[in-house]
Amino acid sequence: MTMHELTDDQIREVLPQLRRFALWLTRNPAGADDLVQSGLEKALTSYATLQREENLRIWLFSILYRQFIDGERRKKRYMRILSLFKGEAEYSSSPEELALTDAVLAGFASLPTDQRAILLLVGVEGLRYREVADTLNIPLGTVMSRLSRARRQLHELAEGATAPVNPSLRRLK
Repeated sequence: MTMHELTDDQIREVLPQLRRFALWLTRNPAGADDLVQSGLEKALTSYATLQREENLRIWLFSILYRQFIDGERRKKRYMRILSLFKGEAEYSSSPEELALTDAVLAGFASLPTDQRAILLLVGVEGLRYREVADTLNIPLGTVMSRLSRARRQLHELAEGATAPVNPSLRRLK
């Protein structure tokens, strides 16, 4: 099936196959519906990128799969960050690891708001630099430089620079 323009009939034709595929990926009917919806939204906004010789069904499956993988990665990153803030380690942490975690959280809290926002959008939410630039309505170069400064500052803290006094974030037990 090739296309010049994405039509309702073409979507209706592959919708049951997309939903079945999404159910196998998510193993959850509500999650599958959400995945199909986000995949179709992505397809509708970028259908012009579909080459005439490409198969619509295969193209939609690939979008759905990428959306699922991106969502799973984002979920894992979010859970790791959340576990740091809640103090729930996946394994028994040594006192040194707990001290390092406290220092990283304190360092993160000490970053300027604009750097913290970019670090969260890229590192936790998994947005691309261009998406962050569009979200924050700033130039792409500004995103890259702020992210670089934030990472450098956190790296310096991890390498032994002094942690900020009176951090506003802390690890909870």
